[in-house]
This record gives sequence, structure tokens and C-alpha cells, in this order.
Amino acid sequence: MRGVRREARAFWVREPGIGEIRPVALPEPGASDVLVRTVCSGVSRGTETLVFGGRVPPSQHAAMRAPFQEGDFPGPVKYGYLNVGLVEVGPPGLRGRTVFSLFPHQTAYVVPGAAVVPVPDGVPPARAVLAGTVETAVNALWDGAPLIGDRVAVVGGGMVGCCVARLLAGIPGVHVTLVDVDAGRGRVAEQLGADFAQPPGAPDGRDLVVHASATAAGLQLALDLVRPEGTVLELSWYGDTPVTLSLGETFHSRRLAIRASQVGSVSPARRASRTTRDRLALALDLLRDPAFDALLTGSSRFDDLPDVLPRLADGRLPALCHTIAYPDGEGPCSA
Repeated sequence: MRGVRREARAFWVREPGIGEIRPVALPEPGASDVLVRTVCSGVSRGTETLVFGGRVPPSQHAAMRAPFQEGDFPGPVKYGYLNVGLVEVGPPGLRGRTVFSLFPHQTAYVVPGAAVVPVPDGVPPARAVLAGTVETAVNALWDGAPLIGDRVAVVGGGMVGCCVARLLAGIPGVHVTLVDVDAGRGRVAEQLGADFAQPPGAPDGRDLVVHASATAAGLQLALDLVRPEGTVLELSWYGDTPVTLSLGETFHSRRLAIRASQVGSVSPARRASRTTRDRLALALDLLRDPAFDALLTGSSRFDDLPDVLPRLADGRLPALCHTIAYPDGEGPCSA
């Protein structure tokens, strides 16, 4: 195929805490494959910084593999799953389309056409990188099954918590409060259509509490805020960090429940009628909503990723979703 790009560059975690850019030789696209030039990718701050720090427990090495991961934990490993690009080579229905895929940070790549989902018109590339996180939120609401008129708290105002809050705010009659220790999240909550509270003032008696802070204190707070016989939906992944809870006071007498939700498989509530592709397409359609732009809090160049990941991991670079712009992308990676 004349003129088809043969080489790309990818970000790798060489060893815990150290990243580097490596050259990649691209395979020849097959008849049903697509060659995608990346326009924008996003850093999933929670999971990716745990991977960057080498904090994936050995027992979870297989479960935590990303769809197009190369290498193994703790490293060297190529990891990531929020990628938006332009199809340069592929079937007529996809050629020239902007697509989302669960591919790591790489300037171009070849995957089966079935592995990409077209981005709807009107969804900018930077907002589209949130698709994987909105998909997590969709799965969580299928698991949590909030009802019209429910009072819901979301503890933890990171990417996942904010996406859950926005989807909850769209359910008629649902009153949603985003709870976070960072007072600055109040501005984000307002843009998402949610109330905001810091832990001392968070309202209790909630019908459902969604926990996404990835801290033991946050999970304990979630248990304190839910009503008797209510459920805390746990979305946090703690890596190798132990979690200690106080379950000796009212946990049993109030008959509380903690339920895990994880995006690796479709919620049992929809598994018979929805595929993972259906779920991802729904997430992309929901991203027509410009309110999600509140989560896009910074951008860096692809070549700077080896410096950006350490600063995201240790908090020197505060962010919700930090986007990565690519050298030959068309236009800025911005909303």
C-alpha cells in the first residue's frame, strides 16, 4: 500500500516511575483492519498513575490488562485506553472517520475495524477521550439502578465520580450531591448540574451512595451517608493499598451493603441485551453533552508524556482528565 505510514511512536512505562517514548513498526493493515492516526488521548489519572507507579498487585496482573496492552506489569509495559484518532486506511465506512478506541498512547496504530467506534458528529476529540470513563459511569448506573426521585451522593470528584454525577443529574427528580475534600470541585459540580459538599457538610440519608475517591476515608464516609438498608456502590480501585473500615458500630444494625461495580464486563442488569460495543457507543452519544467539558482540565504534548506522568502521579500537576495532543493531529486537542 503506497504512502501508508509504517512507523509510529508509543509511550511505555520502562519501570515503575519512569516512562519513555519508543519507536513502533506498524503491521500491514488487513482487509478488515484500520490504520488510525491518533489526534488526542487521555490519561486516566487513577488507574494509569497506579500502573505508572508499579502498584498493580500480582494477583491482578491478568485482570488489569488493557485491551491493547503490550508488556507486563510492573514494566516495561505500554498501557492506556482513552484514544481518539482519524482512520487513514480501512473499510469505506470507516475511512476518514474520527473514532474512539481503547488503545494506549501511540501516534498511530493498526487494529481490527471492530475495535474502533465512530465518534458522533458534534463531539470534539478532547471530549471524546472521556468515552471510556463515561462507559464506566453507564455501567455503574446499570449496577446501582437509581430510581426517579432518589437522593444520591457521589463521594470522590475525580473523572469517574464526575461522570457519574452528570449522568445522575439527568434522571428526573434525582437529587445528586458531589462530595470531595477539594473545595475547588464545587465549580465543577455546578457545571455538572450537581450540588456540592465537603465531608463535614455532606447530607446523609441517601438512597444510594456511589464511592469513587479510592480512599478508605471516602468509603467510610459513603457508609455514613447512606440510609438504613441502603447500598454503597464501590467504583474505586485501590491497587496494592489496604483498606480499613469501621464495621463494628452501625454497619450491621443498619443492614448496609457494599457492592462492587467494574467496567470489565457489562452489568448483569443489561448483559443479556447489551454488548460492550453497545455500551461504548452509548457513552459516546452521551458525550454530545457539553457539560462534560468541565472535566477537561489540562493538555500536554505527546513528547512530554515521560515528564507529565510523574507529575500527575504525585499531584504536582492537578487534573481531572489530562489530554495529550499529538504532533501531526489536525487542530488542537481541545474542546
